[in-house]
Amino acid sequence: MKLNIAVLPGDGIGPEITQQSVKILKAIAERFDHEFTFEEAVVGAAAIDATNNPLPDATLELCKISDAVLFGAIGDPKYDNNPAAKVRPEQGLLKLRKELGLFANIRPVRAFEKLLEHSPLKPERIAGADMVIYRELTGGIYFGKKTLSEDLKHASDLCEYSFDEIERMTYLAFEAAQKRRKKVTLVDKANVLETSRLWRKTVKEIAKSYPEVELDFLYVDNAAMQMIINPKQFDVILTENMFGDIISDEASVIGGSIGLLASASVGKQFSLFEPIHGSYPQATGKGIANPIASILSAAMLLEHFNLLEEAATIQAAVDKSLEMNICTSDINKKSTYSTEKVGTFIEGLILDEDLKLNGDNLSLGQATII
Repeated sequence: MKLNIAVLPGDGIGPEITQQSVKILKAIAERFDHEFTFEEAVVGAAAIDATNNPLPDATLELCKISDAVLFGAIGDPKYDNNPAAKVRPEQGLLKLRKELGLFANIRPVRAFEKLLEHSPLKPERIAGADMVIYRELTGGIYFGKKTLSEDLKHASDLCEYSFDEIERMTYLAFEAAQKRRKKVTLVDKANVLETSRLWRKTVKEIAKSYPEVELDFLYVDNAAMQMIINPKQFDVILTENMFGDIISDEASVIGGSIGLLASASVGKQFSLFEPIHGSYPQATGKGIANPIASILSAAMLLEHFNLLEEAATIQAAVDKSLEMNICTSDINKKSTYSTEKVGTFIEGLILDEDLKLNGDNLSLGQATII
């Protein structure tokens, strides 16, 4: 297969981790005889510094003519610590999602057996946890009308959702559930918010078309508690933009490090793949950033194009590296392995034909080494 991939390293540790995921994709192309080409462009604070625009037109155009986008991270302390800044790195990512129509964010979360002790939660509470969060990405309070009074003492953010926005997300979540454990949990605040009541009404109606899929509901505050008390109850979580942002970051503690969590943002035409962690400016240039989330995002990219064996090969190589304790210091404080060394080790495993996979189970996150 031929794929043209736009690479947007972004800010902070973004360039370091993205370099490793590109390395992994090149290894996959070599092993499986694919042709992947990569072209870089600036976004976020790096783009502001270069063009005074967090999403330059050239970057957006590259994304639109590419088959997929591999994204690093955005953010810089000089903007984080200045709430009055009119131009901000995050505006670049929000605009990119909107311009590409990336309405669905998909975040798999599972407890790695080898890393249970690294989670702040009790191992017996999280062992076996395996879920995927479907977060609506281009609507809600993040994109609603915003106002600030002239005296700067009153502000508002409008949260809006339409039936069509909810419907397209719901179908994605139920289709995913049919391939997993056949359960969807809608996270909302229907006891208070009118938008949540529209979500609940719409999801209940669509659920009738999926009689084999169990549907339940949790208010977001209870869902946040349940994520800590019993994360194993979740299979597919469906939710709106802001709730999904919060719940998915909370779920990151299950894996023991936010540096392990990948994500895909997809629409009808375009797709973008990125780790869920931020730019981590304190670690920039130190070689301590965990590249695994970015590498697993590359696996999700392959799975998106139905390259299931290739995606499973990456997952198997990551599992093996964790099993052998080849990891960065966020996972093992005694580790001396750098970002680059972890990436190189995983690359070597992929290029090793002795890395065997269970051909009966090639979906992302379920590969096994034999």
